Amino acid sequence: MAAKDLSEKWTELELLPEWDETYYDVYTGKKHGKWVMLKTLKPQYKDDPRFQAMIEKEFDVRYNLAHPGIVMINDFEDVPGVGLSIITDDVYGLSLRKLIDCKEITMDHIRRLCTQMIDAMEYIQTNHLVHFPLRPETVIFTENIGNLKLIDVGFDQRDQLSPAEATDDILAFGRILSEAVSAVPDAPAQLRRIAEKCCNSDPKARYRSIHQLRMALAQRSNNKFYIAIIIFLLAMIGILLWFNSSGAPAARETVENTAVAGGHIHTTQDFIATCQLK
Repeated sequence: MAAKDLSEKWTELELLPEWDETYYDVYTGKKHGKWVMLKTLKPQYKDDPRFQAMIEKEFDVRYNLAHPGIVMINDFEDVPGVGLSIITDDVYGLSLRKLIDCKEITMDHIRRLCTQMIDAMEYIQTNHLVHFPLRPETVIFTENIGNLKLIDVGFDQRDQLSPAEATDDILAFGRILSEAVSAVPDAPAQLRRIAEKCCNSDPKARYRSIHQLRMALAQRSNNKFYIAIIIFLLAMIGILLWFNSSGAPAARETVENTAVAGGHIHTTQDFIATCQLK
């Protein structure tokens, strides 16, 4: 393709320093007139074969991922003036870091952290994706709708994540949630306690899984679930005992031989006779 064609293909490229990742610069721009985002190796890593292999591996790993809470990858190509880049959907909005720093974070953002981010984290772990620690800089809220998107979700994929890697996600979420609720004065105290547990220095004292964390955020627990089952079973036993008590047959006979008609109570025989006359 001629240089002129390439320059027409890519327009309005702009570096987004606040969205930078550990090894990547992040850009926004238009490809054939459509807004997209690009991530490319920082200048100090561009000529290193190890990092060149890393960006290629990330493209291979993420290309087939599909989740509403994760920015989707579209292509991998050499962009004039930028270099070899992963091309993703455009995410027009603000990072959680920006919202916190500008004091614009709200309880709605925190609710999305506790639902949409948890969903995305579960998808990441289900697909055994190895990634850099999640940070406020890589959590994006789209403009207008405010949906949450993660922009740095995996550079490798394994058959199984280690327990340490799984609990590291919970630690990262705890740090993000702690910073978010600290910026919102009326955030529920329960969320602060959950964040503290996620950040416990002892991994064994944190939530054991995303599922357990989700239950805590939903103000439920397995113990409460079991208690509800026990209460239900006790109630059923009580009903069965009552039906087998000496007073139960009389009660059943009263119900069977009684009907309400026209605001008056009649025996069943009277009710049938009334219906026959009609």
